[in-house]
Amino acid sequence: MRRGPKLKPSMSPRLKEGGVPRCPDHLDADARKEWRRLARTLHEAGILTVADRAAFAAYCQSYSLWAEAVRKQRETPRLIKTPSGYVQQSPWIAIANKQLELMGRYMAELGITPTSRTRLSDVMAEDGTATLNRIELVWRGPDGTLRDKDGKPVEDKPAGLTLDADCERL
Repeated sequence: MRRGPKLKPSMSPRLKEGGVPRCPDHLDADARKEWRRLARTLHEAGILTVADRAAFAAYCQSYSLWAEAVRKQRETPRLIKTPSGYVQQSPWIAIANKQLELMGRYMAELGITPTSRTRLSDVMAEDGTATLNRIELVWRGPDGTLRDKDGKPVEDKPAGLTLDADCERL
């Protein structure tokens, strides 16, 4: 089957820059406030696109649940006594901790944290296109250690883009 000539990089289709993605209808009031607080800034920084809408909505919803759990913690004691007489931690503490963990994951994924922005800036060139400096192939030996192309054990995970091939060396 003939597929034709390849497009030159300058001819490859590019995404049209659109406006700030719309806030999804299913978000509650606190999540909508968080969306409005960050969406425009993240979009102008080139971090938030329409493709990121679901992940950003999930972050905003986690923020909302976290904020609700923190408010409930203020209203209730940190330790409660169960009907059987045992003392246990308030469930609102566990909910707040879980939502804070999820928020951190979404923030790292979206480039909202300083560390994730640094990683993004290492990959992005000044003109906003991704540049690839090097690719290192590591493979997992029979003993489970990462090894380089020469079969030597890798002490630290290599910097740059790493392809972790989970197979035996050929």
